[in-house]
Amino acid sequence: MLQGIKQTKRKVEIIIEKENIWTVPNFLCMGRILTSPYLSYLILSQDYQIALWLLVFAGFSDLADGWIARTWSSQASKLGTFLDPVADKLLVGTLFLSLAWVGLVPIPLTCLVITRDIVLISAASYIRYKSLPSPKTFARYFNPTYATAQLAPTSISKINTAIQLSFIGGTLAAPVFHFVNHPILIASCYITALTTLAGGLSYLISKNTYKFLRKKTSSKTSF
Repeated sequence: MLQGIKQTKRKVEIIIEKENIWTVPNFLCMGRILTSPYLSYLILSQDYQIALWLLVFAGFSDLADGWIARTWSSQASKLGTFLDPVADKLLVGTLFLSLAWVGLVPIPLTCLVITRDIVLISAASYIRYKSLPSPKTFARYFNPTYATAQLAPTSISKINTAIQLSFIGGTLAAPVFHFVNHPILIASCYITALTTLAGGLSYLISKNTYKFLRKKTSSKTSF
């Protein structure tokens, strides 16, 4: 029985690709994830000026991690393709909920953003489960060094994330610089809603948003 377990483990290790997860982009993504609760606290405390500067820093970190991953191949990782959108969605979702609570963002728009992100995160979790070879265990599922799938966000989704963050930035700046309910903000609200819907639909239409990974094995067979 123990021999069978060892053989099964060796087969799984052949299929699953292990990778280095300790990269600068992944650390930046984790920074955005850890920053999200504090940003929410600042907004709920109506400390909008500090929240605005922290959001600017988070936005630059989002640009930096993508640039670093594209520039240096050693800094790219399959985990990053999951971690980056999760960090973005957690940041955006937390900010929308907090801003809706203090009355700066419409509740219907917040519900639209949160619902879409929950659906996308659930789909990503299902892809991770389907890509994991048997035996499917919690330890392997949550082990970030096991690269079994890779995500590829659509162009519309990337544009939508930028528009959402710009809208949030403008909304945070409004009470600081005294332009709450400005017509430009109202127009941005509708644009954000449209691109959020378009970004969600783009994942349903596109066929190249994810792929399963299989580690290449030697073609030689022993008899």
